[in-house]
Amino acid sequence: MTPRDGIQGLKQNWRTDLASGFILFLLALPLSVGIAIASGMPATAGILAAVVGGIIGSLLGGSFVVINGPAAGLIVIALAAVTELGGGNVAAGYRPALAAIFVAGIIQIVLGVGRMGVLGLAFPTSVIHGMLMSIGVIIFAKQSHVGLGVTPHSKGIFGLLGEIPQSFLHMNPEIALIGVGSLLIVVGLGMVKNPLLKKIPAPLVAVLFGVAMGMYFDIAHEHMVKSFMGDSTVGPKFLLNVPDNIRDAIAFPDFGQIATPLFWKHVMSIMLVASIESILSAYAVDKLDRYKRVSDLNRELWSKGICNTVCGAIGALPIIAEIVRSSANVSNGAKTRWSNFFHGCFLLLFVVLFPALL
Repeated sequence: MTPRDGIQGLKQNWRTDLASGFILFLLALPLSVGIAIASGMPATAGILAAVVGGIIGSLLGGSFVVINGPAAGLIVIALAAVTELGGGNVAAGYRPALAAIFVAGIIQIVLGVGRMGVLGLAFPTSVIHGMLMSIGVIIFAKQSHVGLGVTPHSKGIFGLLGEIPQSFLHMNPEIALIGVGSLLIVVGLGMVKNPLLKKIPAPLVAVLFGVAMGMYFDIAHEHMVKSFMGDSTVGPKFLLNVPDNIRDAIAFPDFGQIATPLFWKHVMSIMLVASIESILSAYAVDKLDRYKRVSDLNRELWSKGICNTVCGAIGALPIIAEIVRSSANVSNGAKTRWSNFFHGCFLLLFVVLFPALL
């Protein structure tokens, strides 16, 4: 039988949806933080986006097992917005980028109400593939240095790629052990064939490994590390900077550049990529749904617009329908939209009650 929707679906399937939501919360926490940092925004911007996408997106969305939140597909768009709107200063571009996200959300609402959701299916998939590959290159170029504990000199992608050999020669041994070890855990668990081990979220294992090694190396206190590659400094600068109060994580948009062509360029970029990725992801997840339910793509579009308007208003990344977490949602036995809601609630409780653990 096809599960019921709404409150009846909650009463009928709350156990399976709650369990799946908790697993997705464990997956979404490190991913949301990492995506925010790679996008040039505060770590909390990723968590707030996942909360908005989970709670508001689940109640308003047109899909049944789709998980909403920040995704790697938006990194290149968000990073370009904060960099260019800030004149090369990422911190200065944060609030103008929030304004662009806010306006992009309003356009999504208008398009969804105008029943334009199905047009996203006509978009050439080669463009999406090319964009995703470029995002992979950007993440690799930026995070290679982070994983080795080295601050690169270059700002451009080609310069960052060229500096990778130099970063290997001057790596911080303790930070590199954590970075490389975490990567090996994620890759290694992904290759395991054992069905029981495959149920263990690899990102969670990597996070637990990083926490344990960080405590062992006493990263919370600054100290020198001597090695054959030279002396390195290890300290709190390698930890996340998260406010103790969620109210301090909220930032408001700056509409000072709304009359400039550059601002509208980024509004259209955010709107197009967020809309097309959400529609394609919802369409793909429908193929995974064991009950063969069909998403309302127009409702998906305007609900994402409402979420992105809220995200821009409070200092969060833009959100989309996220394919990887949605696939995990289906495989974990979720039956209704309430798994998405529960995953957002768990994230909100964590960041409100336990921010120091981040």
